[in-house]
Amino acid sequence: MNTIPKRIALIGAGIMSATLGILIKKLIPDATIDIYERLDEVGAESSDAWNNAGTGHSAFCELNYTPTNEDGSVNIDKALKIGGQFEVSKQFWSYLAESKMVDTKTPFINDIDHMSFVWGADNVEFLKKRYAALTQYAMFEDMIYTEDHDQIAEWAPLMMKSRKIDEPLAVTRMEIGTDVNFGAVTRDMIGYLQNSDGVNIHLAHEIQDLTQTEDEKWSIDIENLNTKSKFTTEADYVFIGAGGGSLILLEKSNIPEGKGYGGFPVSGQWLRCDNPEIIAKHEAKVYGKASTGSPPMSVPHLDTRIINGQRCLLFGPYAGFSTKFLKNGSYWDLPLSIEMHNVWPMLSAGIHNIELTKYLVEQVFQSMEDRLDFLKLYYPEANPEDWKLEIAGQRVQIIKKDEENGGVLKFGTEVVINENKTLSVLLGASPGASTSVSIMIDVLTKSFPEQMASEKWISSIKEMIPTYGISLVDNRELLHETRKRTTRILKLESD
Repeated sequence: MNTIPKRIALIGAGIMSATLGILIKKLIPDATIDIYERLDEVGAESSDAWNNAGTGHSAFCELNYTPTNEDGSVNIDKALKIGGQFEVSKQFWSYLAESKMVDTKTPFINDIDHMSFVWGADNVEFLKKRYAALTQYAMFEDMIYTEDHDQIAEWAPLMMKSRKIDEPLAVTRMEIGTDVNFGAVTRDMIGYLQNSDGVNIHLAHEIQDLTQTEDEKWSIDIENLNTKSKFTTEADYVFIGAGGGSLILLEKSNIPEGKGYGGFPVSGQWLRCDNPEIIAKHEAKVYGKASTGSPPMSVPHLDTRIINGQRCLLFGPYAGFSTKFLKNGSYWDLPLSIEMHNVWPMLSAGIHNIELTKYLVEQVFQSMEDRLDFLKLYYPEANPEDWKLEIAGQRVQIIKKDEENGGVLKFGTEVVINENKTLSVLLGASPGASTSVSIMIDVLTKSFPEQMASEKWISSIKEMIPTYGISLVDNRELLHETRKRTTRILKLESD
């Protein structure tokens, strides 16, 4: 696409479309933007507070972002990348706050400690290596490491009661961690867009089909789920950010770039504590190590959440299985997604990930007692009466055709764009929401390379993201200056 689009369709009213909508409105003020959502409210699927992990994924505590290399060293490349991307998100959210685009009376982002917690000699050695590797960089230099039980008990008292005093333990702590209510910030952004000229929000509207026309526009067939009426509209550019539903729409678009993609749904569950006395005794996001063969979204954590101003406590997640691609989807999602182009990649990926399959089967057949036993590894004195099962969001593990292995599981997010750059599709999950701004900048860069290289667009982006184009990983002074600014604007100062 060489020309700037005038009619833009964003499919899905979650954190991704909301973020892209704000960016596009800044870069192309006279564009008409239509946002289509199949539910009757925005941010109600993967972006919703109870469906999303909620951690400001900044790689402070997520151990799956720092795998062990074959030589025993710790690979921190992904942690550095995600840490830098989260700083970009905070800058963008600061722009929203300063511009009065979001409601700051009930903050969507709150200050909360991020900790990694491990036990056993091998895991303690791993955490020590991770700490040593990360703290060489300014982004992680404030990290604190300890093996002292009394210190750990001071930071996370629930986790230390009734624990063996001779058990090797280690914890790292980052005081500048955050908790983010992505549903709240999504609703604020969509609310701002709804009141902007040229933006239309269509709730309870489901996309039935997409067809590219001869003049490289997109014809979109839509059903109003409330009235059951159907109509067709046209757009110059389409972005599909429909969570698990993106794969189905990618197949409907029939673009060659989408061939070979498949998806396997994984549902999530939490244990939720409703005892205020227990909730008051834990104030941190504490992440452990994932089980062997489990997907990244399964990393266990005892998690303090701030949802609409109220403090909550969750533990999990536990995996489940459903053939739905969305929490509010159809049981036909998985079978209908299987086509000739992705059968072999999906079978091949399954064959090469037997441990993952085994893990999911075990999770599906877990009893409540099994779940509580797992919780007690982190909170030994957990009382079953204080916890209840909460259903979380649905994730689709992306499978991509691979010449060497037939098909491979893709962790994280992936952007698929057609040849003439008129359609972009976002697939995948974690750490999605936390790095949504960087992902949407990537979508814009791939979709509009000429415009994104122009001084006009670069200047506009720098108004929203002052460090745009500069790596904060390698610039200590700028990192400190940026963090000081975003901390002040977002009111993240520790008490």
